[in-house]
Parts: sequence; structure tokens; C-alpha cells
Amino acid sequence: MEICPKCGLPIQACVCQEIGKGEQKIKVELVKRKYGKLITTVEGFKNIDTKNILKELKQVLACGGTIKNGLIELQGDHSGKIKPILIKLGFSEESVED
Repeated sequence: MEICPKCGLPIQACVCQEIGKGEQKIKVELVKRKYGKLITTVEGFKNIDTKNILKELKQVLACGGTIKNGLIELQGDHSGKIKPILIKLGFSEESVED
């Protein structure tokens, strides 16, 4: 059985992720890349598993994406759609800034 290094509880009972979601300052930006391509970046996650967040965003928005240096990059302009998805995932409305 794995133990969380932060709280000492078993991984299944660990609440560190949920507690940490309220303390985030997440910033959503639209960036223009080469050849006029648009990508939406989401940054500001601290001590959160960004792989699961990326997976959920890609699935709901039906787009491609990646994580580079803690920064989530999504293909296309999704800046208006990300905030409600992050709120549904448990982040507070005040912590997400578009």
C-alpha cells in the first residue's frame, strides 16, 4: 500500500489534491504560434497532477494538447470554455483567471 508523503495517509484516502485545488492561481491565455496557429495555455498549477487535468480537458474539448514545463498547451482557441471545466473539476472560481 502506498502512503502519501505529504499527509501520511494511504493514497486512496489522500486529500492533498483536493485541498490544494483551492490554493491555486490558474491563468488561461490565448497564444498565437507560427503560421497563425492558436493555442490555449493553462498555467499556475502547484502540487497538482496536471496529467489528469490535461486528459480531462482534451476529452471534453475534443482537441490535442501537451504539458511543457508545468504549462498545459491545448490546440485551438478554448479560452472561454476552460474556466467552467476547471470549476467542475473542483477548482474555485476565484482561482481561475482568463
